[in-house]
Amino acid sequence: MTSEISVVLNALHARLTAANQTVSVAESCTGGLLGAALTELPGSSCFFLGGIQAYANEVKEGLLGVSHDTLVSFGAVSEEVASEMARGVQRLTGSDWAISTTGVAGPDGGSDEKPVGTVWISVVGFDRVFSQKLTLDGDRTNVRHGSVSRALSMLLERLSGADSTL
Repeated sequence: MTSEISVVLNALHARLTAANQTVSVAESCTGGLLGAALTELPGSSCFFLGGIQAYANEVKEGLLGVSHDTLVSFGAVSEEVASEMARGVQRLTGSDWAISTTGVAGPDGGSDEKPVGTVWISVVGFDRVFSQKLTLDGDRTNVRHGSVSRALSMLLERLSGADSTL
């Protein structure tokens, strides 16, 4: 774990615990790394409820409730799917916040429209959705770890920004 992620994790731990708020995750391209990062510190059971690794579209649809039409219309690597994944895991777990990741980690699977390194992250909390598209360089490991780092930072930004108790 990098020192940058450690700083973000410590801040998330403090803010979520102080606010008595919870988080859950729905992961595709990060394959469990986001949940692993959130449970890195002792005491994470106070705020981390769990997650789903939804690599296959059938799991995105069946467990998370991602619409088949959304997958067909926009593809698995899209803002729309990331948003539905986050809402789905939030609904399943009852968490205050949810984070999702979906992308092309590589080395295969990219296209002209969505090259390797294309990732969508959504953070859902208090009936608001915040999404961001990333275009990351590097190999599979860099894409996955970069996605986790940005996802954690996005949640911290939401907690630090506008009133998160809306």
